[in-house]
Amino acid sequence: MSNAISKIPVKVIGTAKPGFKLHFARRAVQAGILVLAILIPASGLFRIDPVAGAFVVLNRQIWFSDFFLMTGLWIMIATGAVMLYSVAGTVFCGWACPQNTMAEWANHMTHKLLGKRANVSLEGEAPIVAASKKKALNWAILGVSFLLAAMFFGIIPLFYFYPPQVVWSFITFSHDEHLAKSLHYIYFVCVVIILLDISVIRHFWCRFSCIYRVWQHSFKTKQTLHVLYDESRSSECAKCNYCVTACFIDIDPRKTELYDSCINCGECINACDRLHAKEGVKGLLRFEIGKREGSRGESFRDNVGSLVSRINWTGPITLLGLSMFVWGLYSYSPFNLSVDRYDNSGQDYQIEVANKLYKPAEMSLHVTGLPAGSYRLDADHFGLDAAKRKKITLHIDPDLPKGLHAVVIEADSSAGWKGRFRFEHLSMRGMK
Repeated sequence: MSNAISKIPVKVIGTAKPGFKLHFARRAVQAGILVLAILIPASGLFRIDPVAGAFVVLNRQIWFSDFFLMTGLWIMIATGAVMLYSVAGTVFCGWACPQNTMAEWANHMTHKLLGKRANVSLEGEAPIVAASKKKALNWAILGVSFLLAAMFFGIIPLFYFYPPQVVWSFITFSHDEHLAKSLHYIYFVCVVIILLDISVIRHFWCRFSCIYRVWQHSFKTKQTLHVLYDESRSSECAKCNYCVTACFIDIDPRKTELYDSCINCGECINACDRLHAKEGVKGLLRFEIGKREGSRGESFRDNVGSLVSRINWTGPITLLGLSMFVWGLYSYSPFNLSVDRYDNSGQDYQIEVANKLYKPAEMSLHVTGLPAGSYRLDADHFGLDAAKRKKITLHIDPDLPKGLHAVVIEADSSAGWKGRFRFEHLSMRGMK
C-alpha cells in the first residue's frame, strides 16, 4: 500500500510562504538602495568636493559656468520626483528610504532581544520589555549591535565628500596625504546621530518630523497609490487586528485617507494575505492606483487618464531638463584657463589652469601677440594633477615698445582640449 502511494506523482507549486513575495521584494529593494547609496558617490556619478567647493557629476567638477548641465540635472530630478510622488505616493519612504530601513532593523533587533512587544521610543512612555528578557546581557548585546550598525552606516555619508581611496585609507588606518584631519570629527558626528536615531528616534521621525513627507503630500491625491480595504468583506476581520499590529507606523491600514502616515510599505497586505492563505483566499487589503470606487474597467480608464494628466505638465519640463543636461555634457569644458595681473609692476601676469576632471593631464602653453624674446614663461609644459590647479607666471620685458599689445595665451592638453585667453598689455616705456 505504501509503495503504491509513493508512486503517485506530486507537483510542487512553490515552497515560499504565502504573502511573503511583497515583503521579500521590499527587502531586496532596500538592500539595493543601500548599495546604490555607496556606488553613486564612489563611482563619481554624484558627490560634493568640499576642497574645491563644487558638485561632482560623472567625475566632472561642476562650476557656475556649467549652468546647463547642473540646472538640467536638477530639473530632471525634481520633475521625476513629482511624477513619482503623484503616482506612487510615499512608496519611497516604505521601499527606499535609508532612515526607514535602519529603523526597521532596529525594531527587529529590539523585538528579538527584549520581546515581541518591546518598545523603546521618544514618545514619553517607559521602555516596554518582556519579563523573561529583562537581562543585562540582552541590553548589552542590543547596545553593541546598535553601535556597530551606527559605525557602519556612518561611513556611507563620507563617500559623498571624499574620494573612495581616501575613505578606504580612513577605514584601514592608512596614511594618506589627502586624508583631512576633520574627517575623524565628521565621522564621529555621523555615528552619534545615527546611533541616536536607531536607538530611540526611529519611526518617530517618519510620523512627526520628516519634512520630505510633507513635500510628498503636496502632490498626493485620491488617485495616488494607496492601500485599499475591501469593506464588503469586513465581517471577516471583525475581531482581527493583525494588519494593525503588523504596521510599524502604528496606523490602521483599513482607514487610509488622503492625508495619513501610510508609507506604502505593504507589510499590512503581507500580514492579511498570510492570515487568509490558510483558507485559500486573498486578503482584504491590496495596493491600488486610481479611484477607490468603480468598476474594473472604469478604474483602468481613470488610472490611465490620471497618469496622462500628470505627465502632460511634468513630461515637457523633464524633456527640457534632459535637453539642458545633454547640451551641458556636450559643451562641458574639462579645463579652465584664466589670466590676471601678478603684481603692481604691470609686467607680470599669472596664468592659472584648472583641471576639472578627476584624472591627471599634460598641458602646454603658448604665447602670441608679443615679439620673440620679449617675454618668459616659468614653464611652457607641465603636468596637471587630478582636480588641481596650476599657476604659471608670464614675465614681460619692461623694454617692450610703447603701446597696447594684444596678447593671446593658448593652452593645449594631452587629451585634445584647447583653450584661449586674450588680454591687452599696455607698455609704458619711456612714459613718466
